[in-house]
Amino acid sequence: MNDKEIHSETQQLPTRMSLFLSDDVVIFPGVATPVAVNDPGQVIMLNDVLAAETRALIMALKKPGAEEGDRLDQPYEIGTACIIPKMIRIPDGSLRLLIQGVARVRLNQITEGAQGRMEVDFTPIIVPEGDNLKLEALSRKIKEEFSEVIDQAPYLPGELKGVLTKIFDPGGLADFVTSNLNIKPDQRQEILSAVELEPRLTKVSALVTRELQILKLGSQIQTEVSGSIEKSQREYFLREQLRAIRKELGEEEEGAVELKDLKERLTKFDAPDKVKEAAQKEMERLSRMNAASSEYTVSRTYTEWLLDLPWRIATQDQLDIPEARKILDRDHYGLDDVKERILEYLAVRKLKGEGRGSILCFVGPPGVGKTSIGKSIASSLGRKFVRMSLGGLRDEAEIRGHRRTYIGALPGRIIQNIKRAGSNNPVFMLDEIDKLGSDFRGDPASAMLEVLDPEQNFSFQDNYIELDFDLSQVMFITTANYLETIPAPLRDRMEIIKLSGYITPEKVQIARQHLVPRQIKENGLNSELISFSVKALEDIAVFYTREAGVRTLERTIGNVCRKVAVEVAAGKIKKYAISHKNLSKYLGAARVMPDLYNRKPMVGVATGLAWTAVGGAMLIIEAIKMPGDGKIKVTGQLGEVMKESVELAFSYIRSRSDKLRIPADFFKKHDFHIHFPEGATPKDGPSAGITITSALASLCTERPVRHDVAMTGEITLEGRVLPIGGLREKSVAAARGHMRLLICPVDNRADMEEIPAIIKTKLEYKFVDSLEDVLRMVLLPKVRAPRPKR
Repeated sequence: MNDKEIHSETQQLPTRMSLFLSDDVVIFPGVATPVAVNDPGQVIMLNDVLAAETRALIMALKKPGAEEGDRLDQPYEIGTACIIPKMIRIPDGSLRLLIQGVARVRLNQITEGAQGRMEVDFTPIIVPEGDNLKLEALSRKIKEEFSEVIDQAPYLPGELKGVLTKIFDPGGLADFVTSNLNIKPDQRQEILSAVELEPRLTKVSALVTRELQILKLGSQIQTEVSGSIEKSQREYFLREQLRAIRKELGEEEEGAVELKDLKERLTKFDAPDKVKEAAQKEMERLSRMNAASSEYTVSRTYTEWLLDLPWRIATQDQLDIPEARKILDRDHYGLDDVKERILEYLAVRKLKGEGRGSILCFVGPPGVGKTSIGKSIASSLGRKFVRMSLGGLRDEAEIRGHRRTYIGALPGRIIQNIKRAGSNNPVFMLDEIDKLGSDFRGDPASAMLEVLDPEQNFSFQDNYIELDFDLSQVMFITTANYLETIPAPLRDRMEIIKLSGYITPEKVQIARQHLVPRQIKENGLNSELISFSVKALEDIAVFYTREAGVRTLERTIGNVCRKVAVEVAAGKIKKYAISHKNLSKYLGAARVMPDLYNRKPMVGVATGLAWTAVGGAMLIIEAIKMPGDGKIKVTGQLGEVMKESVELAFSYIRSRSDKLRIPADFFKKHDFHIHFPEGATPKDGPSAGITITSALASLCTERPVRHDVAMTGEITLEGRVLPIGGLREKSVAAARGHMRLLICPVDNRADMEEIPAIIKTKLEYKFVDSLEDVLRMVLLPKVRAPRPKR
């Protein structure tokens, strides 16, 4: 129907017609729209309209109500005058109509006619003309974009393109396009109500553009989804083919084999109820997964960890006290304190029948056997042994593990070593606990608090396992070189056992019983080819090593064995007896000289003792005076504490100048220089106080110091002597330096129990509590100058 036909139809319409209110249908002028009518009241009204000659009515959309989706029985102000060219009656009483829009009309007055029908007075709307160029531009844009919409929209037939090319009226184009767009009824009504052409075309253009964008986005999504589905289908088909091939070959699928194995292990799994529930739940989750997914691997690994941990697997303790003592004595020489503590632990377990694991801390210099004794303890108890080095550990996750949300997550090293041990009560050695570090990844020392606390570790929870694991039956043994670097809260949870350095006779016995046989075996020799005399071993310990432990001693013995092995491999097979006389042939000249000591009494020179990481050492202190004005110079790479000891000694000597018969102006006329030999070695600590005081007193009084006396002790300004540490090591150094008398603080008398009997036979001990006693013992009478002969 063209414009002229519509105009003529408008002229033939009566001025009052029936009103048809619709909830969702908007009719546009010039557009034929099929409509289904099911409401009985509307069917009666339409029957009357269809009985008339014109078959005309006014079509209007109801206005929306307060609630979304509701419609009032009130129409919009603008509607469409329509005619009904075709009608079909359905047996159920409903109607199927083809309604042809004729013209826009404005509804004036609605009244109720016969049989409750609504009738309306209306006024036809005359559309004003607009800017022809702008209307032309908008029309072209709408045609181009709507053509693309027709191509991409599945709900639009392709024949619409042909109809679109034959529409030249801008208003008719806008109505035609709007009637075919997939938009809401209110949006259609908005276009119907736009009388002027330019605003109407602008709104239609915006709707077409939006619909085109939606269709393009939907097409893109569909392409991506289709690609994903095709990939999944391809993988599915390949897996099915692989499954069929395996079935044909009589092989089971890999995932099925794994699940079958895990299910069998789960039936025999002995663990607390919560652990069993977690394992069962994870197994059910695993059985529903695809074996090729990444989540399957994560879940399977977690399930295997739950099944592998020894939740209730424990070894039976061997509570034979004599046998345990025999094993400990067999593996280690000395270390009586450690052995007694282990025997005490066994005795308590034997009498009580149960008990929590112990946390021991072996503190001592390197090489004294802290780590190796852990294996002997495990052997004497009949337990499994695991070792974990903590040196340089900075990441807290190494202790507690990682969360399973991280890729490649694993339990912490505590749980890993428990699994490796295969029992929940092993002897667990934590080596070098004094060397734990901390940084941005956490503080491992704080994480160790829960591990080493008997009140907490019965429910230790690893971040990966996320279930309580009982560590209370584990016997933890920690080792450290220095007690001071262990955090106080961690130190408080451990029982400290100090291991002192070995003296020469002990080193010789360790070498005879353990080191020599091991090195002979490791170097391919036997006892028929090589032997070491006791004097040779003693010379190696004294002149070729300087250590508290025996590591360097063992390496040196191994060096001798290797040189013998070269000669044996060259065909010189004979008995090689290593003795005091031929030792230098294999090791060269002595590398360690004995500690210096005074051959005779000297003024301003005193012998002290130091405690180092490799044991005790002699400390010679020299003091000289020279003309000057009272300046003091100190050399020898000293720490602040030792420098303060020098100042204390000077103050004490000056305050006692009358008793010591030192001239009043002595300190104003002289400068003093105090030197500590071996200047390349750092020195610090307060224990050299009485030695410094003795050297200064000797210098100021010109009375020599006894050359056979060694001394150690901290001093105060009042002249009191305070206790020191490392008396055992210092005693060893004094005996090695051929000292006869050792002066030490009276408060160290209790430490005499630690001194080996062989040392006590070589040294005489004097315990003092004041500097006056020290000076009275060490200062000899002033040597008078010989009279000149006449």
